[in-house]
Amino acid sequence: MTQPSTWTDQPPLVRVLEAAARQSLYAPSVFNTQPWRWRVTAGSLELHADPGRRLATTDPDGRLLTLSCGTALHHARVSLAAAGWTVGVERFPDRSDPALLARLTPAGPVPLDLAAARLVEAIPRRRTDRRAYGDRPVPRELLSRLRATVEDEGAFLHVVRLDQMPMLAVSTARAAAAELADPGYRGELHEWTHRPEGSGDGVPTATAVRPAPRRVPVRDHAPGEAAVLSPGTDFDRGAAYVLLFGDRDDAVGWLRGGEALSALLLSATAEGLSAAPISDAIELAWPRRMMRDLLAGVGEPYLVVRLGYGHPRADLPAAPRRSAAEVIEFGDGLTTGP
Repeated sequence: MTQPSTWTDQPPLVRVLEAAARQSLYAPSVFNTQPWRWRVTAGSLELHADPGRRLATTDPDGRLLTLSCGTALHHARVSLAAAGWTVGVERFPDRSDPALLARLTPAGPVPLDLAAARLVEAIPRRRTDRRAYGDRPVPRELLSRLRATVEDEGAFLHVVRLDQMPMLAVSTARAAAAELADPGYRGELHEWTHRPEGSGDGVPTATAVRPAPRRVPVRDHAPGEAAVLSPGTDFDRGAAYVLLFGDRDDAVGWLRGGEALSALLLSATAEGLSAAPISDAIELAWPRRMMRDLLAGVGEPYLVVRLGYGHPRADLPAAPRRSAAEVIEFGDGLTTGP
């Protein structure tokens, strides 16, 4: 196939697919590893896991890697819907290639999806805000809308009750302490918080928050060092803690859980909430069992998320992002945009 002379020679669908892949670069991921790759073909967009970015100690099963890839998948789906395309989604379409997580195939133009357009507008504004939230509570009606959003993606949301908060706090604190005592974990944490300049990934000290008393502890990304961000003077008194869960504990469930996480975070951003995923209590088997008990055994826990009203989002530095050229590849005869 002849190589087009310029990107503008590409079919409109290819440009739409690339735009969706570019939107996904904003998706959140564990330690900001961004463990995904995209392949654009003439008629589809393929999402691949990047095993080289898996955290061998923190995430030995690839649970959080797959969850992270699910957030990128949902970002791309939302982008395509907002662009006026109905899309078929094949998850794990090739059993011989487990790294191929999903294939998106646009089926044709449709009227503008206003709900998707609202979420797309939230994509570049979303931040993981680890600072403390204020006293203003999250309204029950809003939590109910967020629960419905998650259920639309095939997962579920449990709002942690007041009587369950001690279990969540103790599980998270003990998990964090156990991980910090593990040299393998400390090595991974150092690797992803001290990235080479220009790497476009990881959690630099500019986005790390200094330790402070919280209702539920927040991961210390810079133990023994000076994190840049102050947690502020609040104590998360108005924060809501929600547990994202599903009905299966395998790669399919984790991928769907990641899609639901993206829907939750983008919807929260659109509603004016701050949000921060908390994965400490999911990373080790024994605190994960405690989270399963918190759900009364009705599901498999994927992630805890703290929601609330915090500081102005503009005061929070954006996390580094990899370039499109590093993450997106093209099929024969196709070329990248500017």
